[in-house]
Amino acid sequence: MRVIKLVAALFLILGLAACGSDSKFKTYNGPAVTKVVVHKGARKMQLFHNDKVLKTNEISLGFAASGHKQFEGDGKTPEGAYFIDRRNPNSRYHLSIGISYPNKADIAFAESQGKKPGGEIFIHGKTGDGGRNKGDWTFGCIAIPDREMEKVYAMVRDGTPIYIYP
Repeated sequence: MRVIKLVAALFLILGLAACGSDSKFKTYNGPAVTKVVVHKGARKMQLFHNDKVLKTNEISLGFAASGHKQFEGDGKTPEGAYFIDRRNPNSRYHLSIGISYPNKADIAFAESQGKKPGGEIFIHGKTGDGGRNKGDWTFGCIAIPDREMEKVYAMVRDGTPIYIYP
């Protein structure tokens, strides 16, 4: 009887360990990410702790990658200073963290042109686009591979500044 209980406990422990290793929700115990920097031209995103680069990712951008996002549907990724303002654990694109676009200046400019600025700009994974996610394919978001997004999701906190350069 004791052997059966030991075997059952062992299977339970192994089963729980297997479930935990495949979770998209990772933990991070390193230095705090103090800023995110995106260089659109280089297709790179870097996570910093003060002046030290903690992580660099290759990225995909909006399908009209050149220039600053100005209007809803223009396919451009914003440029400028924003901050991480929300998280979506149930994203269509695996996981996502929101960027605070549009800011007051973005809204004012779009309205002055009689248009909407758009919104819902995120850093997200690549799952969910039926395999069409090659090159620059988003509607203005920043995309990275799912496994990398799991790490970024764990590392970057709401309120973290993000600087997006041309």
